[in-house]
This record gives sequence, structure tokens and C-alpha cells, in this order.
Amino acid sequence: MSILTYILGWPLVAALLLCLVPRDYKFVMRLVAVVVNFIVMLLAVKMFWQFDNLADGYQFEQHATWVRSLGIGYHVGVDGLNAGLILMGAIVAFAASLASWEVREREKEFYILLLVMTGGILGAFASLDLFFFYFFHELALVPTFIMIGVWGRGENKNYATFQITLYLSLGALISLIGLIALYLRSGANTFDIVALTDHIRQYPLSAADQGFIFPLLLFGFGILISLWPFHIWAPLGYGSAPTPTAMLHAGVLKKFGLYGLLRIALPLMPGAVMQWANVIAWLCLGNILYCGLVAMRQKNLNWLIGYSSVAHMGFVFLGIASFNLIGVTGAVMVMIAHGFLAALTFALSGYLEKQTGTLEIAQMGGLLRRLPFVGAVLIMAMFAGCGLPGFANFAGEITVFFGAWKQFNLVTGLAVWGALVIGAVYMTRAIRGILHGPLPDKWMAVVESTWPLRKIPYLVLLTSLIVFGFFPGLLVDKIKPAAARILPAPVAAAVRPGPGETLAVVDQRR
Repeated sequence: MSILTYILGWPLVAALLLCLVPRDYKFVMRLVAVVVNFIVMLLAVKMFWQFDNLADGYQFEQHATWVRSLGIGYHVGVDGLNAGLILMGAIVAFAASLASWEVREREKEFYILLLVMTGGILGAFASLDLFFFYFFHELALVPTFIMIGVWGRGENKNYATFQITLYLSLGALISLIGLIALYLRSGANTFDIVALTDHIRQYPLSAADQGFIFPLLLFGFGILISLWPFHIWAPLGYGSAPTPTAMLHAGVLKKFGLYGLLRIALPLMPGAVMQWANVIAWLCLGNILYCGLVAMRQKNLNWLIGYSSVAHMGFVFLGIASFNLIGVTGAVMVMIAHGFLAALTFALSGYLEKQTGTLEIAQMGGLLRRLPFVGAVLIMAMFAGCGLPGFANFAGEITVFFGAWKQFNLVTGLAVWGALVIGAVYMTRAIRGILHGPLPDKWMAVVESTWPLRKIPYLVLLTSLIVFGFFPGLLVDKIKPAAARILPAPVAAAVRPGPGETLAVVDQRR
């Protein structure tokens, strides 16, 4: 049995077992969630460490046919595209389970949903079958809606629940239509991504089919990713979500759409990618510049982090739009780095709210004196969000800029300005407003927790950012071979002429 089955299966099995535990055994439920996610994290580290950079194709595969007539089967495996994402997801899940100890009501239901969400996330990244790829994502998405509605924060939590449910359900529906259309138009009669990829490379989709399917996947997944202008659900949703839910969704589940574009759209529809590249590049500026400017105006820390998270997605889209090896490699690196960063910042904001009862930046100030450890970690997290060298975010963003520069000079220049200026402004202003300046008298009683377990999630996430920041080759060496395989060389050879078209016409249109 593949190690991936254990990685995605343990949280789901633990969720079932917790259904049998009496709700009075609160400590048992918390302990089970932490221990299981710790085991999953160790398995993910082992998988990542044993991953052979030089091997061709997928590793740790397991395949079992389920519905033979439709070509549906349980198929998991990893290559350079998802090995780092699974590792990141397992680490964030462990940190989120530790950060969830602040939940003090209906713990049984909360931890069951948390484990189901974890299993769904890891299953979505490990799946090499379109059916289970989508199924595991929905398995992780549904608990998000419930957790915000039941354990959410703020007066707008019910509105946030309805909004995020409508937006993400719409995005999931549009992407599902695209996936079904891909299955039907390919003629492969299989949902297996590996077999489907081999078939379409031998019998490419027509230009008309690509032109119909790719926008469905782009905007369906784009809504899930918070691509501008479909981003408005994200800041409100994250600001209202309980801390562990925000960590898992913003940090990990949000990358599902990006991973779907990389795994499915780029290798199977290269002609459409080339046609839409300019549109994607300009849309990503909406994330980087517009959402960055909006983040500068935020007075609530969670909303600032939410808009910052949306802004960082623009760098990934820029790497995808570049459609070259350097840009795509950088896009995957940004996805992994942002997962650690988003989880860390939301974990810190949850801790600050627990200590002070507010996330309004104007009401804070001078908290570094009372919270030296958390304050120091928050400063480093904000610096990582600025793209400071030494953190994984810098390695990913600079790689994206190198890849995109040859394709989009103006867009890349504006994106660099957004990263260096706008990002630095709202991050450093948050540091100043929260941690420096005079300490209000009402915070004199704030005391930092001396319990070592409370510091572990921040240390784990921060260490991950630093390790991959100083040693980006740990990711690059794994990502590059897989990225090269999803970038077909001559696009004209990968696009079958549509009705009344010739290869010359296709090449001219490209």
C-alpha cells in the first residue's frame, strides 16, 4: 500500500473513530487530532525525503479500479508538482490542530470536521484520477462552510458563510463542467489523469474544444483561488473563520485550483493557455496591485492578512501565464511558501485575538513588550510576506519574475513594484501599529503563554519558511523535471486543427 494512502487515510479514519468517542472526553478528541496529524506530517516528511529527483514519472503510486465502465479508479501518486504541496499541507494540518485547542464548544464536531478537511485536502493533492481529485476537494470544502457558520468570529460570520458558500460552490460547479467536458471531448473514456494525458498528447484536443474547456477551468478554479475580480469572498471568509479553518483553507485548500490548472489545463490544452496568457497576466495585476492597495487601507489584522493572501495569488498566476520552465517552477514554489505563510499569519492573528479580544490595529500597540516571542515571529512572518531574502517567498517570487520578464515586461515590472513597495508598506505598517509605539494600559495585563506546546505551531511553520528560503534547491530539484513535462515544446504540434482549419492557420493564430 502506498504511503500516500496512509497520509490521506489516517485523518479520515480518525474522524470516524471520533464519532464513537463520548463528547465528554474533550482531551481525548484534541489529543487524537494532534497525534494523528503529527503522524501524517512525519509520513509526509518521509515521502518528501525519499522522493527521487532523478526518477521519471510518478512515485509512490497505487491504483485500484472502481467503476471500470467509466474509467474511474483510486489512483494516487506524486511527482515534483505535488510532493511539496502534500508536505506543506501535512505540516499546516499539524499546526492547525495545535492551534485549535482554543475551541471550547462542540469540540467533538469541530475535530471531526477538522480531520475530514485534512484528509480531503491531502487526498485532492495526491489523486491522479479526475473523479477523486474533485471528490476529495469537495470533501474538504464542505467542512469549511460548517466551521465558519458554527465556530466563526465576528458579527458578519453568517453573511460570510453564505457568501463563501455561494462563491466556492459556483467555482466548483464551473470547474466540474470543465472537467466533464474534458472527459467527454477527449474520447479516452477514462478519468485517470495519467492515461488521459497520454491519450490527449497522442490525439490532441481541437482548438475549438480547448477554447471551450480552458476558460471553464480557468474561471472555475479562478473563483476557488480568488482570482481578481472574483476575490471578494476571501477576506471576509478568512476574517470570519476560526483560526484552524483559516489556516487550512487559505494556506492549503486554496491551492487546489492552482494545482488543477498546472496538472490538467497546462499539459492538456497548451494552445488555449497561449491564447489566454495575456489575459491571465493582466488579471494577476488585479490581485497584486488592487488587492495590495486595498490591504494598505485595512484596519483589521485579519482583513489585512486576507487581502495580502489574495495579492500573493497574483504571483502564481503570473508564473503560470509565463508558460515557461522558470515561471512554472516559481509558481509552484510560491504556492508552497504562501501555504506556510498564510497559515502562520492566521495562527498569529488568532493568538493575538485570544490575548487582547480584538484585531483592530488602532487599538493595539507596544505588544512586543508583553509578547516577545509571538511578536518576533509576527515580524518575521510580515518580512516573509514582503518577499525578504532568506524566506521561501522570496525564492518563489524572484523565480516567477525571471520567468515572466521575457514574456510580459510591463506586467512583470508592475508586479515587482507591487511586491517591493505596496507589500512592504502594508506589512511594515502592521508591524508598527501592533507591536511598536506606546503600550496602552489595558494591555499591561497581557501575558505570553509559557506552555511550550503553544509555540510549536509557529516554530514549525516559521522553520519551514526559513529552510526552504535558505535551501530552495530542496524544492527546485523536485519541481523542475515535472514542470518540464507539462510544458509541451511546439504548441502547434499539440493543437489539432478545428473544423476548416489547417496547422498553418492554427500556428498563425497562436
